[in-house]
Amino acid sequence: MRISVCMATHNGERFIRHQLESILCQLSADDELIISDDSSTDGTVGIINGFGDSRIRLFRDNTFYSPIFNFENALKQAGGDVIVLADQDDVWLDNKVAVIRKKFAAKPHRYYLIALDGYVVDENEAIISDSIFARLNAGKGFWKNIFNNRYLGCCLAFSREMLEIALPFPRRIPMHDMWLGQLCELAGETEFVEEKTILYRKHGASLTEFKIRFMPVTQIERRMFLLYYLLSRKHKP
Repeated sequence: MRISVCMATHNGERFIRHQLESILCQLSADDELIISDDSSTDGTVGIINGFGDSRIRLFRDNTFYSPIFNFENALKQAGGDVIVLADQDDVWLDNKVAVIRKKFAAKPHRYYLIALDGYVVDENEAIISDSIFARLNAGKGFWKNIFNNRYLGCCLAFSREMLEIALPFPRRIPMHDMWLGQLCELAGETEFVEEKTILYRKHGASLTEFKIRFMPVTQIERRMFLLYYLLSRKHKP
């Protein structure tokens, strides 16, 4: 079982070294870490290159200006049987890859996606919450996750077959993690695994919020587009 870890980076020099160390020490010689860098102007690319690890495949000088399509670019390069998403500023606990291998050794469906729990930490890695899932009220359910997405990208791993129906990303999806999770809800099998495998770092530049922001017009519009794309794509040949 070959694993492709896909990471999207942008000006991540502050935390990325620790994250790369926590990932690479768990990967086998046949696994890969694909990094798509989007317009970084700091030392991110230099830190990545400094590892000198042949398992790292860096795609730099991109100008997506979007985490959604930066992740899409990484996914397009993936050659593994299992795809794992990683953010540049988190830390993987040393059980993450082992848990993923165990779950996918007995995957129940061709299209299979799991979300793994973790600790929420501050920028200094002090724990501020014992469970990402608890903060999100996470769990399966199509309409539940249309209302408020619980498929957090840094927690996700999925079968390669998902790429057949997920790519290319529609241009107006709200986020890549919501798209992947909900598409698998319709087309295959999803699972929320309560084992904690990550330190999810919350800091000033974090993109994910746990609170639902009240923006009714924008929220309704985004969800209408998402529903349209999901229903159109789930039966893609």
